[in-house]
Amino acid sequence: MMIEPREPQYQWGQQVVALVDLINDGSYPDRADREVLVETGSEGEIVQVGRHEELNQPVYMVEFDGGLVIGCLEEEILLCMELDQMLAESRSQSAGQMSLLNDAGSSTAGA
Repeated sequence: MMIEPREPQYQWGQQVVALVDLINDGSYPDRADREVLVETGSEGEIVQVGRHEELNQPVYMVEFDGGLVIGCLEEEILLCMELDQMLAESRSQSAGQMSLLNDAGSSTAGA
């Protein structure tokens, strides 16, 4: 049974953020095995898009601070602008909830 190839969701040149700690899987011989190469929240730029042949899915070569280039799967990264959007929506929802709490508190304060 053949797995259908998954088309890349991102393109080179886009700014991304690491969603997980990126660990050395042995690809960096000058670093210890299982060493954290890039921490969650670190930003980088996609410099190449390739394909993992066995998994039949895109692999993104992402350059992080210090010139460290790491192959990442889509599940490991998110576009910076998508993260910014999610944070803005979250702040907006939190502000709306705080407003509701303040309104409820002021209506019961005089009781």
